[in-house]
Amino acid sequence: MSDVLNIKPAPGRIVRDPKTMKPLAEAGETKPRISYWTRRLADGDVVLVKDDVKAGESSPAEAPATVKKGAK
Repeated sequence: MSDVLNIKPAPGRIVRDPKTMKPLAEAGETKPRISYWTRRLADGDVVLVKDDVKAGESSPAEAPATVKKGAK
């Protein structure tokens, strides 16, 4: 588990950073994984920003599975 979250406000929401009181950027920001941000995520106030996968590369979930010898 990472110590940071890449998050952006959910559509139609304005979420302020508790330290700066500035609204979270619409494009998303990296924030520390603290209870404030994990609660905002659980409540649906923010959503995770997925990292872009470069063209031609597969993500770990898309990698082909290995088959053990003798398995049917």
